[in-house]
Amino acid sequence: MIEFNIDTHIERPVGEVFAYCTDPDKLATWQTNTVSAVPEGDGPLRLGSRLREVHRAPGGKELESVVEVSELEPDRTFALRVVEGTPVHARMTFEHTERGTLMRFAAHGRLTGAMRLAEPLLQRTLKRQFARQCATLKQVLECAPAGPSASPAAGTAKAAS
Repeated sequence: MIEFNIDTHIERPVGEVFAYCTDPDKLATWQTNTVSAVPEGDGPLRLGSRLREVHRAPGGKELESVVEVSELEPDRTFALRVVEGTPVHARMTFEHTERGTLMRFAAHGRLTGAMRLAEPLLQRTLKRQFARQCATLKQVLECAPAGPSASPAAGTAKAAS
């Protein structure tokens, strides 16, 4: 079983952090192995919305997956369930703190067949990868100008890699 948690304190209001994390157009600015994240359908994300994601694996190979929004409570919870691809699901919670936001990122999943032998290695790899990505998110958001119109530039995340 793959299961890990990463807590990240971000000195920005919960609403800004939640909005940034749930915007598919912003995903590649902090998940630097993300090539693209394209919604399958129109309108804002809602429960049941699907995204087609492409990620670059070590060695440059591109891996495609389809994820579905399985939880969505504005400014509190956002979760994605993998429908096609490696079955490692993600859930983020957002809590107001005195200095901004505590974002809790949790991942869980179970590989099948012979791939189950790779679970311990994949867990370590994914935990390191997501810890770096959460640190990049923190840097991107804390370096952005304050306010509702704040829109951190994609180039900021590249500097953090």
